[in-house]
Amino acid sequence: MKNMLLTILTPEIATNDYVGFTFFVGCMAMMAASVFFFFSMNSYDRKWKTSILVSGLITFIAAVHYWYMRDYWYANGSSPTFFRYVDWILTVPLMCVEFYLILKVAGAKKSLMWRLIVLSVIMLVTGYFGEAVYRDQAWLWGLISGAAYFVIVYDIWLGKAKKLAESAGGAVLSAHKTLCWFVLVGWAIYPIGYMAGTPGWYDGIFGGLAMDVIYNIGDAINKIGFGLVVYNLAVNASSSQTAEA
Repeated sequence: MKNMLLTILTPEIATNDYVGFTFFVGCMAMMAASVFFFFSMNSYDRKWKTSILVSGLITFIAAVHYWYMRDYWYANGSSPTFFRYVDWILTVPLMCVEFYLILKVAGAKKSLMWRLIVLSVIMLVTGYFGEAVYRDQAWLWGLISGAAYFVIVYDIWLGKAKKLAESAGGAVLSAHKTLCWFVLVGWAIYPIGYMAGTPGWYDGIFGGLAMDVIYNIGDAINKIGFGLVVYNLAVNASSSQTAEA
């Protein structure tokens, strides 16, 4: 009886089910990252604790959603688009908050944070419309989503955020540059996944790609990577202050 119950509750995973595999690995990786970030909060100067807390929240929220998305995939064999966007609508704005938190030492104002948050929400809401609601117009909604993304890229690479990072210098500038690369290169995975899963002029280019595998890999790299960059900043900045003292 016990073995029968385990068989019912535990679905069989095919050896070539790369989507299921990346859901499972992504869930475990982000759960482990959350534990690491939360337990490391006494390892550096107090002013960086909020940044690390946000990093832990990002990976924790993602881990919980990946747990549900994994089960949805095994039960239905289709992409858990709704759960994925619920995850993103919470975690991506928090990733934007990280820019504000690390740049506070250079005088960053909340207006910068809210600008990035609003742009990220526009990017995600329009992306959801194109992928799940108005699929016949996916290219148009994707274009609007992409425009919001490129404004974020401009703000952090060439706009106010860059100037603040340069004025801060040192470990803050280095961390800011690394986070910018994550946004420019790491976040570029998502438009590819979007085009792989929606109809449009790009069908012949991205139509054969596994959208969920692309998204799962992108989530793990970007969310954990963001947190590790902030953690490295906190450790290095705290070490420098200790040495100076």
